[in-house]
Amino acid sequence: MSENKTTTEHTVTSYDDPDAPWNQQYSEAEMANWNGGVVEEFRANGGKVGGAYEGGTLLLLTTTGAKSGKKHLVPLGALYRGDVMYVSSFIEDRYPAWWYNIKADPRVTIELGDKTYAARGRVLEGAEYDEFAEWALANNPLLADYQSKVERPLPLVTLELGEPI
Repeated sequence: MSENKTTTEHTVTSYDDPDAPWNQQYSEAEMANWNGGVVEEFRANGGKVGGAYEGGTLLLLTTTGAKSGKKHLVPLGALYRGDVMYVSSFIEDRYPAWWYNIKADPRVTIELGDKTYAARGRVLEGAEYDEFAEWALANNPLLADYQSKVERPLPLVTLELGEPI
């Protein structure tokens, strides 16, 4: 998703915005099928989707489960610091599974637009995390607003695309 646009009709400027997709109420069935519908639309339209992600740069990230060893697919908004692609998450009570998976095995697959890439993810830590997080929070108002409301440091992972596959 772009840094502060969720639909063509409404610009989200606050993490607490009641119209933001992460603040909507969904049934368990809707949540269980959420990613499937986004993935299907992404693949049918060369990486373009509507709804909550319209106008943003979405990617599909496939990781290997840290515990299960199974492949896991999740749509994420691609964010950029110059040429460096990175991803984060608004999950409040824990780090997302893809973060743990990349920490355990950085080899990932990324679908971006109509291409698929072998790629590497890198969980940022220590001084590198501190510097990158300072930049990300200064340059992304939604991430900064989110971080001001949670105690856990923002999950930050950089993604390096390899050759198309």
